[in-house]
Amino acid sequence: MASIILLTNASGPSIEVLPALELLAHEVRIFPAAATALLDADKADVVMVDARRDLSGSRSLCQLLRTTGLSAPILLILTEGGMAAVSALWQADDVVLESAGPAEVEARLRLATSRPADAGVDSTEIRAAGVVIDEASYTAKVHGEPLNLTYKEFELLKYLAQHPGRVFTRDQLLHEVWGYDYYGGTRTVDVHVRRLRAKLGADHEQLIGTVRNVGYRFTSTRSPSDADETVQA
Repeated sequence: MASIILLTNASGPSIEVLPALELLAHEVRIFPAAATALLDADKADVVMVDARRDLSGSRSLCQLLRTTGLSAPILLILTEGGMAAVSALWQADDVVLESAGPAEVEARLRLATSRPADAGVDSTEIRAAGVVIDEASYTAKVHGEPLNLTYKEFELLKYLAQHPGRVFTRDQLLHEVWGYDYYGGTRTVDVHVRRLRAKLGADHEQLIGTVRNVGYRFTSTRSPSDADETVQA
């Protein structure tokens, strides 16, 4: 029997969130969908996050849970439509539809609880041209000096550094870093890129290159074309 913490803002019992849970012999404890809810809670084998109604809030919650050092696997409970919004940036371990049957839910729980905590993870650090990005501690340094980044600046730098050389449009970055349900304009991306370059400093601002009429890319080496392409955002 697994010990499960269900984070949800639904007012009713767990049967309203994931009906199959009521048919399985697991201990389910329900808490509000907030990272602080786990401060006084006993350790659980699995943390399930109800992401059916608030994708943006659930995404931020999963990321925040990881920054607090949560080692238990995170399973998202989603609607069919919500599946399209989930990516690796959520830092969840698995997903399950709210309509899933007991056999599927049981299988996902069994896999989640039997998987080593560090399975498939070699390092939480991304290194490029003197910049070190640590996903575990949400810190970034340039030649050993910490960068004072906001949460979104960190997420943007990390996402670009995870895909060196790949060009992303502003719309793609907006969706991947800010989320599919963010309705701000693409100018938000330009503003954050400009701030990131300023914080990286003159010696490293070229790490975030501009591809004219397309978007941005992360490059660890500076070429003549980068000098032409990298312009003020």
